Amino acid sequence: MADIVSGYVFYEISALLVLAAAVGFAGLLLRQPLIVSFIAVGVLAGPSVLGIARSDAHIDLLAELGIAVLLFLVGLKLDLKLVRTLGPVALVTGLGQVAFTSAFGFLIALALGFDWVTSVYVGIALTFSSTIIIVKLLSDKREIDSLHGRIALGFLIVQDLVVVAAMIVLSAIGQGAGAADGEGGLLDVMMVFVYGAALVGLVGLFIRFVATPLVTRMAAAPELLIAFAIGWAALLAAVGHYLGFGKELGGLLAGVSLASTPFREAIAARLAALRDFLLLFFFISLGAALDLAILGDSVGAAIVFSLFVLIGNPLIVLIIMRAMGYRARTGFLAGLTVAQISEFSLIFMAMGLSLGHVTGQGMGLVTLVGLITIAASTYMITYSHWLYERMAPLLALIDKGHGTPEDLSAVDVGSKAPDVIVFGVGRYGGAIMQRLMNRGAHVLGVDFDPVAAAAWRKAGLNVVYGDATDPEYVAHLPLGSLTYAVATMPDHSASLTQDDPRLALAAALRGAGYDGRIAAVCHQPAMRPALEDAGVSLVLEPFQDAAEEATDLILGAARPLRINPQDPLEQMSLPDVTPSDVPSQAKEKSA
Repeated sequence: MADIVSGYVFYEISALLVLAAAVGFAGLLLRQPLIVSFIAVGVLAGPSVLGIARSDAHIDLLAELGIAVLLFLVGLKLDLKLVRTLGPVALVTGLGQVAFTSAFGFLIALALGFDWVTSVYVGIALTFSSTIIIVKLLSDKREIDSLHGRIALGFLIVQDLVVVAAMIVLSAIGQGAGAADGEGGLLDVMMVFVYGAALVGLVGLFIRFVATPLVTRMAAAPELLIAFAIGWAALLAAVGHYLGFGKELGGLLAGVSLASTPFREAIAARLAALRDFLLLFFFISLGAALDLAILGDSVGAAIVFSLFVLIGNPLIVLIIMRAMGYRARTGFLAGLTVAQISEFSLIFMAMGLSLGHVTGQGMGLVTLVGLITIAASTYMITYSHWLYERMAPLLALIDKGHGTPEDLSAVDVGSKAPDVIVFGVGRYGGAIMQRLMNRGAHVLGVDFDPVAAAAWRKAGLNVVYGDATDPEYVAHLPLGSLTYAVATMPDHSASLTQDDPRLALAAALRGAGYDGRIAAVCHQPAMRPALEDAGVSLVLEPFQDAAEEATDLILGAARPLRINPQDPLEQMSLPDVTPSDVPSQAKEKSA
């Protein structure tokens, strides 16, 4: 069978795609990222097992194009504004985690008997976490906009910048290593930086004068726009390779050059599937090159490094964030996102292998660590709140006696104790808040998105940051004066998270001694019994309630008094929203 498949390249690629689909489906059932499945496909298709993958030149070509597209998309989404918005926490946590992880990883590698060059490579490779996997898991759990989610995205961007710098250094070292003598090597290294600076300058001119007009014209034909994006990424990747600083950096610069255009999201969305398809061949080539005998010899070291990544990396982030004043819970949840290494770790080691700095054993070791940590961390992130509940008694000792920037006491909850607290101030929750305030109620809003909370405060509503699923936070709220606690968070039954936030909030309120009334939004009738069993006294069904009121109006019922509500989350320019725009009664109650 292997001989038939390998007799024609089309047969071989077809067999690899079918195998990838089958293994990927098995991985999906196990809730594993495709990276793990694709590397497994490479191992299965390689000479050690089925012996299908034999057209190395064709597979390597597709793999190199996949890496160029991957770096192009990284550059396209390289949002430096997010780092500036988060300020010190993203920079300090990101740089601190990279520094400590690489240092400890280097020392562990030396202790395990690796030479110092391999130890440096392994130590650096352990610092990078997979942005693709983390964003996917946090999005599935609706935690991408939470405080720990935003912090995680911030230090992931810092990691992306570090890996870019590491690749620049590697490219320069590789260029200098090809010289016959030390003096020539130094000259070649300097020329790499000169060429790089020149290319960056040209890209800057392209961004300033050409990018937006050109892309706008091409956007009239979406197919042409995508063809241009792929061609532009391949062109700069080829230029980067020719000038000596690598296809990876050329592809990254191509993405950065289009990041300022209004079509970057459309380009990224259309190229995401192509990226995944091409990266399949990178992971296949990586898996096929692994020698299972060498992997067997590396199992012990891989377990040591995997435990360090799974336990050490989250602990490093937790310690750094706690030192900066963040609560242990926030540090713990953010730290779990770095409990794996990424595709960039493998690309980084592959560059070292091509330069002759590391051997196949080092490459196999990091690949095995990647398989273990990515597989394990997927479950750790998915069940992060369950893990926190088990670790809460220990983490509570870390929080004892320390004020944090997340304390409710640091936020003005109003001059009068609230009558109603609305948890989840989106468009629906914000509309409820404004109508309650318009009728004389004193209302406090709580939202887990700090940007949304700031937007509502700017619009004149009393909204503070907080996590409704955190029992400790809920217990510190002014619950004694409440007549109603309202949960407007959306249904999470379709996500990977195991705990519905409305049920978690109800349990936290009852656990804090609150015996008043609780209202909760419900879009799925099947959830009503569970909400009522949890102590919810009023189940709000927005579509049914709206249909009921619409029917009354159609049949001649009096229209209720209308207000002119504010919706800052819908506006493009938040600075234009001022407290004077809020209805007078609402503004008076929020003062």
